Amino acid sequence: MNKSKVRLGAIILGGGRGERLSPLTSYRAKPAVHIGGKYRLIDVPISNCINSGINLIHVLTQFNTTSLHRHISRTYKFDIYSGGDIEILAAQQTAKNKDWFQGTADAVRSYWDRFEQMNATHYIILAGDHLYKMDYSEFFQHHLDTGAEVSVGVRPMPVSTASELGVLKADSNDDIVRFVEKPQTDDLIHDLADIIDGEEKVLASMGIYIFNKETLTRMLKIKGDDFGKNIIPHSIDTVKTTAFRFQGYWEDIGTIRTFFEANIALTKENPHFTFYNEDNPIYTRQRFLPGSEIRGARIDHSIISEGCKLGNAELKDSIIGIRSIICDGVQLDRTYFMGADLYDSDTSASEIPIGVGENSILKNVIADKNVRIGKNVKLINKESVSEYRSDTVIIKDGIIILPKNVTIPDNFEI
Repeated sequence: MNKSKVRLGAIILGGGRGERLSPLTSYRAKPAVHIGGKYRLIDVPISNCINSGINLIHVLTQFNTTSLHRHISRTYKFDIYSGGDIEILAAQQTAKNKDWFQGTADAVRSYWDRFEQMNATHYIILAGDHLYKMDYSEFFQHHLDTGAEVSVGVRPMPVSTASELGVLKADSNDDIVRFVEKPQTDDLIHDLADIIDGEEKVLASMGIYIFNKETLTRMLKIKGDDFGKNIIPHSIDTVKTTAFRFQGYWEDIGTIRTFFEANIALTKENPHFTFYNEDNPIYTRQRFLPGSEIRGARIDHSIISEGCKLGNAELKDSIIGIRSIICDGVQLDRTYFMGADLYDSDTSASEIPIGVGENSILKNVIADKNVRIGKNVKLINKESVSEYRSDTVIIKDGIIILPKNVTIPDNFEI
């Protein structure tokens, strides 16, 4: 193939129901979940595409799509001279297909008539809920240089995580010779492991794939609805399938625990991942909010987004989302407070305003958008409960979660 005529198009998978991230996914698609104070997960793969020179981008969506569609349409627009386009393709029933998407491969298969006609020679398949930065052009060049028909982005991971990942083995030429989805026995995991950087590790699939268009056309005709479970094992057996070894930070935001820890890690002095880099920024919607007002607050290793108002409070290892109101005497420790969609300017005297009321204490908390927390509230999980659920407070893996729009009354404790 003439390399001067190759073009890489991107297909971003909007994810399934995201039940392990509930209640954050109760009102929104998984890629639309807010992260880092002002971003959404979908901003990561889209920004990686833009920074990699990919301007033909398609996002496949299915569940709770309203806020995701609105965010993409308001944030990402290519001018008419760039030749680029970002298109949202929602699950639909057609004369050929009466069902919704049954898996990652089925989602692409459902729109293949459209993709096949587009001006791309190769496609990169991406997840919409991973946290990482990658120059896809390097991945693509590796794919072309090795003469692969399918390439898989892989990363060395600790052996202890193997049972939750797709694990593969590759030879010295980066050809993949074996793939096992979520191996469960110690013997199998040990058989798949190698000594990498002086430690026993496994090569884990990142869920990022590059296909030649003709190869993907053939692969989508086989039985099976998932890339990891069906398409990739088949490609290893039938066509040249190579591994692209990625050494940077990567996190699959699949559970409340990984979501929480990935956010809190952003507050560290030298985090493994940062949303801003002058050459490779993560883009998001411009909101034109004012700078935050901070009056007497003591802040330690925390991130304050724009448009916030902070009183004489104490913040440690916490992230404060846009339009957050934090009153005097508040203590936040390892807390992600997502903020608000609008300023709460018309609150009556009898109603608890959006934000955190005076003298409230929050520790190991995720507070979703538009949460109202009264005065003298203590959300500290004083009984060290692992799991709990009520109409207003949920505890998962020891982390307190306040769902979107809930109100916590004055003097409430848990």
